Amino acid sequence: MEKEQHELYEYARRRIKQKKGLYYHFVVLFLVSLFLFVAIKLFTFVEKPALFIWILTGWIFIFLLHFVKVFITDRFMNKNWERDQIDRLVLLQQNKISELKNHIESNSTK
Repeated sequence: MEKEQHELYEYARRRIKQKKGLYYHFVVLFLVSLFLFVAIKLFTFVEKPALFIWILTGWIFIFLLHFVKVFITDRFMNKNWERDQIDRLVLLQQNKISELKNHIESNSTK
């Protein structure tokens, strides 16, 4: 397998693993939420269900962060983005070095 094909394969595999983890997270969140809702409504063994509401709110917030990481952050800031940023910074450094060399050469000829 060529290097480019291997990189594409690895990227696809990593994205599928991320999405699979996110879907698993969602299913567990849904099932636990459903279980807690049923337990509170049917069995009423808890006098203060507000604790469960706070726990679910926190868990939903963490799920939203996970969602943002998988579908927004990692989608745009992947290896290609890193390479583009590195190339841009290297080009800026090379331009600065050539400017300094030109400046030194112009000062030495005067």
